[in-house]
Amino acid sequence: MLTAVRCWLKTVMTNKPRELQMSVDYSRIVRDGLWDNNVVFTQSLALCPLLAVTGTATNGLGLGLASTFVMVTSGALVALLRPIITPEVRIPIFVLVIAVLVTLVDLAMNAWVHDLHKVLGLFIPLIVTNCAILGRAESFASRNRLLPALFDGLMMGIGFTLSLVILGAAREVLGSGTLFQNAALMLGEALAFLELTLIPDYRGFLLAILPPGGFIALGFILAGKRVLGRRLQRRGLGPATEEAVA
Repeated sequence: MLTAVRCWLKTVMTNKPRELQMSVDYSRIVRDGLWDNNVVFTQSLALCPLLAVTGTATNGLGLGLASTFVMVTSGALVALLRPIITPEVRIPIFVLVIAVLVTLVDLAMNAWVHDLHKVLGLFIPLIVTNCAILGRAESFASRNRLLPALFDGLMMGIGFTLSLVILGAAREVLGSGTLFQNAALMLGEALAFLELTLIPDYRGFLLAILPPGGFIALGFILAGKRVLGRRLQRRGLGPATEEAVA
Protein backbone atom coordinates (compact mmCIF):
# COMPACT_ATOMS: atom_id res chain seq x y z
CA MET A 1 0.00 0.00 0.00
CA LEU A 2 2.78 2.41 0.93
CA THR A 3 4.61 1.59 -2.28
CA ALA A 4 1.48 2.32 -4.32
CA VAL A 5 1.07 5.70 -2.62
CA ARG A 6 4.70 6.58 -3.29
CA CYS A 7 4.35 5.63 -6.95
CA TRP A 8 1.21 7.76 -7.27
CA LEU A 9 2.90 10.79 -5.69
CA LYS A 10 5.89 10.36 -7.97
CA THR A 11 3.61 10.16 -11.00
CA VAL A 12 1.69 13.28 -9.98
CA MET A 13 4.85 15.30 -9.40
CA THR A 14 6.78 14.23 -12.51
CA ASN A 15 4.29 13.42 -15.30
CA LYS A 16 3.69 16.11 -17.90
CA PRO A 17 0.49 15.83 -19.92
CA ARG A 18 0.51 16.44 -23.61
CA GLU A 19 -1.67 19.54 -23.36
CA LEU A 20 0.07 21.10 -20.36
CA GLN A 21 0.44 24.84 -20.82
CA MET A 22 3.99 26.10 -20.44
CA SER A 23 2.91 29.55 -19.20
CA VAL A 24 -0.29 30.83 -17.70
CA ASP A 25 -1.64 34.38 -18.00
CA TYR A 26 -3.07 35.02 -14.54
CA SER A 27 -4.49 38.39 -15.52
CA ARG A 28 -6.44 36.64 -18.26
CA ILE A 29 -7.81 34.19 -15.68
CA VAL A 30 -9.02 37.12 -13.58
CA ARG A 31 -10.72 38.77 -16.57
CA ASP A 32 -12.35 35.50 -17.62
CA GLY A 33 -13.74 34.76 -14.18
CA LEU A 34 -15.02 38.22 -13.36
CA TRP A 35 -16.08 39.58 -16.75
CA ASP A 36 -15.18 38.02 -20.10
CA ASN A 37 -16.30 34.47 -19.30
CA ASN A 38 -18.47 35.05 -16.22
CA VAL A 39 -20.51 31.98 -15.33
CA VAL A 40 -23.83 33.86 -15.25
CA PHE A 41 -23.51 37.13 -17.14
CA THR A 42 -21.59 35.69 -20.11
CA GLN A 43 -22.17 31.92 -20.21
CA SER A 44 -25.73 32.03 -18.77
CA LEU A 45 -25.12 28.91 -16.71
CA ALA A 46 -26.56 27.93 -13.30
CA LEU A 47 -29.68 30.03 -13.91
CA CYS A 48 -31.92 27.68 -11.92
CA PRO A 49 -30.26 28.22 -8.52
CA LEU A 50 -29.49 31.81 -9.48
CA LEU A 51 -33.15 32.73 -9.86
CA ALA A 52 -34.39 30.46 -7.07
CA VAL A 53 -32.21 31.57 -4.15
CA THR A 54 -31.45 35.22 -4.90
CA GLY A 55 -34.49 36.65 -3.16
CA THR A 56 -31.92 38.24 -0.82
CA ALA A 57 -28.24 39.06 -1.12
CA THR A 58 -27.56 36.87 1.93
CA ASN A 59 -28.86 33.75 0.19
CA GLY A 60 -26.81 34.57 -2.90
CA LEU A 61 -23.66 35.05 -0.84
CA GLY A 62 -24.15 31.75 0.97
CA LEU A 63 -24.66 29.71 -2.20
CA GLY A 64 -21.83 31.57 -3.93
CA LEU A 65 -19.33 30.80 -1.19
CA ALA A 66 -20.34 27.13 -1.19
CA SER A 67 -19.98 26.95 -4.98
CA THR A 68 -16.62 28.73 -4.84
CA PHE A 69 -15.27 26.18 -2.36
CA VAL A 70 -16.33 23.35 -4.65
CA MET A 71 -14.81 25.05 -7.72
CA VAL A 72 -11.46 25.64 -6.02
CA THR A 73 -11.12 22.21 -4.41
CA SER A 74 -12.40 20.29 -7.44
CA GLY A 75 -9.97 22.16 -9.69
CA ALA A 76 -7.10 21.33 -7.34
CA LEU A 77 -8.01 17.65 -7.12
CA VAL A 78 -8.48 17.31 -10.86
CA ALA A 79 -5.09 18.94 -11.46
CA LEU A 80 -3.45 16.54 -9.02
CA LEU A 81 -5.19 13.47 -10.42
CA ARG A 82 -4.68 14.53 -14.05
CA PRO A 83 -1.63 12.34 -14.78
CA ILE A 84 -3.35 9.11 -13.72
CA ILE A 85 -6.84 9.72 -15.15
CA THR A 86 -7.39 8.10 -18.53
CA PRO A 87 -9.40 10.06 -21.12
CA GLU A 88 -12.08 7.37 -21.33
CA VAL A 89 -13.18 7.76 -17.69
CA ARG A 90 -12.30 11.36 -16.96
CA ILE A 91 -15.87 12.74 -16.97
CA PRO A 92 -17.28 10.19 -14.46
CA ILE A 93 -14.27 10.77 -12.22
CA PHE A 94 -14.73 14.55 -12.39
CA VAL A 95 -18.41 14.17 -11.49
CA LEU A 96 -17.54 11.84 -8.61
CA VAL A 97 -14.98 14.29 -7.23
CA ILE A 98 -17.48 17.15 -7.43
CA ALA A 99 -20.22 15.06 -5.82
CA VAL A 100 -17.98 14.14 -2.88
CA LEU A 101 -17.07 17.79 -2.30
CA VAL A 102 -20.69 18.92 -2.53
CA THR A 103 -21.69 16.27 0.00
CA LEU A 104 -19.03 17.57 2.40
CA VAL A 105 -20.26 21.14 1.90
CA ASP A 106 -23.87 20.08 2.46
CA LEU A 107 -23.02 18.33 5.73
CA ALA A 108 -20.83 21.20 6.93
CA MET A 109 -23.50 23.83 6.22
CA ASN A 110 -26.13 21.71 7.93
CA ALA A 111 -23.90 21.52 11.01
CA TRP A 112 -22.57 25.08 11.25
CA VAL A 113 -24.94 27.39 9.33
CA HIS A 114 -28.16 25.45 9.72
CA ASP A 115 -30.49 28.41 9.12
CA LEU A 116 -28.87 29.16 5.77
CA HIS A 117 -28.90 25.46 4.96
CA LYS A 118 -32.66 25.34 5.50
CA VAL A 119 -33.20 28.32 3.18
CA LEU A 120 -30.98 27.03 0.36
CA GLY A 121 -32.31 23.50 0.76
CA LEU A 122 -32.13 21.37 -2.37
CA PHE A 123 -29.94 23.85 -4.23
CA ILE A 124 -26.86 22.87 -2.22
CA PRO A 125 -26.85 19.25 -3.51
CA LEU A 126 -27.68 20.61 -6.96
CA ILE A 127 -24.26 22.28 -7.08
CA VAL A 128 -23.18 18.90 -8.47
CA THR A 129 -25.15 19.65 -11.64
CA ASN A 130 -23.61 23.09 -12.12
CA CYS A 131 -22.20 22.89 -15.65
CA ALA A 132 -19.65 25.59 -14.89
CA ILE A 133 -17.84 23.46 -12.29
CA LEU A 134 -17.60 20.39 -14.52
CA GLY A 135 -16.75 22.60 -17.50
CA ARG A 136 -13.78 24.23 -15.76
CA ALA A 137 -12.56 20.85 -14.53
CA GLU A 138 -12.59 19.54 -18.10
CA SER A 139 -11.41 22.62 -20.01
CA PHE A 140 -8.86 24.08 -17.60
CA ALA A 141 -7.97 22.09 -14.47
CA SER A 142 -7.36 18.86 -16.38
CA ARG A 143 -4.86 20.66 -18.63
CA ASN A 144 -2.94 22.76 -16.12
CA ARG A 145 -0.84 22.44 -13.00
CA LEU A 146 -2.10 22.83 -9.44
CA LEU A 147 -1.58 26.57 -8.89
CA PRO A 148 -3.27 27.77 -12.10
CA ALA A 149 -6.14 25.34 -11.49
CA LEU A 150 -6.62 26.70 -7.96
CA PHE A 151 -6.54 30.29 -9.18
CA ASP A 152 -8.95 29.61 -12.02
CA GLY A 153 -11.42 27.96 -9.66
CA LEU A 154 -11.14 30.90 -7.27
CA MET A 155 -11.76 33.52 -9.95
CA MET A 156 -14.66 31.62 -11.49
CA GLY A 157 -16.13 31.15 -8.03
CA ILE A 158 -15.77 34.81 -7.15
CA GLY A 159 -17.37 35.79 -10.44
CA PHE A 160 -20.29 33.45 -9.77
CA THR A 161 -20.64 34.73 -6.20
CA LEU A 162 -20.66 38.33 -7.38
CA SER A 163 -23.39 37.47 -9.88
CA LEU A 164 -25.53 35.92 -7.14
CA VAL A 165 -24.96 38.82 -4.75
CA ILE A 166 -25.61 41.52 -7.37
CA LEU A 167 -28.88 39.95 -8.48
CA GLY A 168 -29.90 39.15 -4.90
CA ALA A 169 -29.11 42.68 -3.76
CA ALA A 170 -31.11 44.24 -6.59
CA ARG A 171 -34.14 42.07 -5.87
CA GLU A 172 -33.90 42.56 -2.12
CA VAL A 173 -33.63 46.34 -2.33
CA LEU A 174 -36.54 46.59 -4.74
CA GLY A 175 -38.60 43.97 -2.94
CA SER A 176 -38.15 44.90 0.72
CA GLY A 177 -35.89 47.95 0.94
CA THR A 178 -33.18 46.06 2.85
CA LEU A 179 -29.75 44.65 2.07
CA PHE A 180 -28.25 41.42 3.45
CA GLN A 181 -31.28 40.80 5.61
CA ASN A 182 -30.72 38.15 8.33
CA ALA A 183 -27.01 37.94 7.52
CA ALA A 184 -26.16 37.57 11.21
CA LEU A 185 -28.70 34.79 11.66
CA MET A 186 -27.66 32.80 8.60
CA LEU A 187 -23.95 33.49 8.30
CA GLY A 188 -22.96 34.32 11.87
CA GLU A 189 -22.76 37.35 14.15
CA ALA A 190 -19.47 38.41 12.57
CA LEU A 191 -21.39 39.52 9.46
CA ALA A 192 -24.07 41.47 11.30
CA PHE A 193 -22.56 44.71 9.98
CA LEU A 194 -23.78 43.79 6.49
CA GLU A 195 -27.45 44.17 7.46
CA LEU A 196 -28.81 47.47 6.19
CA THR A 197 -32.25 49.06 5.94
CA LEU A 198 -32.01 51.29 2.89
CA ILE A 199 -35.65 52.37 2.66
CA PRO A 200 -37.33 52.75 6.08
CA ASP A 201 -41.06 51.99 6.26
CA TYR A 202 -40.94 50.52 2.78
CA ARG A 203 -44.12 48.61 1.93
CA GLY A 204 -42.34 46.30 -0.47
CA PHE A 205 -42.60 45.27 -4.10
CA LEU A 206 -43.60 41.62 -4.21
CA LEU A 207 -42.79 41.04 -7.89
CA ALA A 208 -39.09 41.73 -7.29
CA ILE A 209 -38.64 38.79 -4.91
CA LEU A 210 -40.74 36.35 -6.95
CA PRO A 211 -39.26 34.27 -9.83
CA PRO A 212 -40.64 36.58 -12.56
CA GLY A 213 -38.89 39.48 -10.86
CA GLY A 214 -35.67 37.50 -10.95
CA PHE A 215 -35.95 37.07 -14.73
CA ILE A 216 -36.68 40.76 -15.21
CA ALA A 217 -33.81 41.90 -12.97
CA LEU A 218 -31.40 39.50 -14.66
CA GLY A 219 -32.43 40.85 -18.06
CA PHE A 220 -31.66 44.43 -17.01
CA ILE A 221 -28.30 43.40 -15.54
CA LEU A 222 -27.33 41.53 -18.73
CA ALA A 223 -28.35 44.54 -20.80
CA GLY A 224 -26.26 46.82 -18.57
CA LYS A 225 -23.24 44.55 -18.96
CA ARG A 226 -23.69 44.56 -22.72
CA VAL A 227 -23.84 48.38 -22.85
CA LEU A 228 -20.83 48.75 -20.57
CA GLY A 229 -18.89 46.20 -22.64
CA ARG A 230 -19.58 48.16 -25.83
CA ARG A 231 -18.39 51.40 -24.25
CA LEU A 232 -15.22 49.76 -22.98
CA GLN A 233 -14.67 48.28 -26.43
CA ARG A 234 -14.92 51.72 -28.07
CA ARG A 235 -12.37 53.09 -25.62
CA GLY A 236 -10.03 50.20 -26.27
CA LEU A 237 -10.39 48.87 -22.72
CA GLY A 238 -12.69 45.94 -23.37
CA PRO A 239 -11.81 42.44 -24.59
CA ALA A 240 -11.64 41.64 -28.25
CA THR A 241 -14.46 39.15 -27.86
CA GLU A 242 -16.88 41.77 -26.62
CA GLU A 243 -17.35 43.07 -30.14
CA ALA A 244 -18.49 39.67 -31.35
CA VAL A 245 -20.83 39.27 -28.39
CA ALA A 246 -22.31 42.73 -28.92
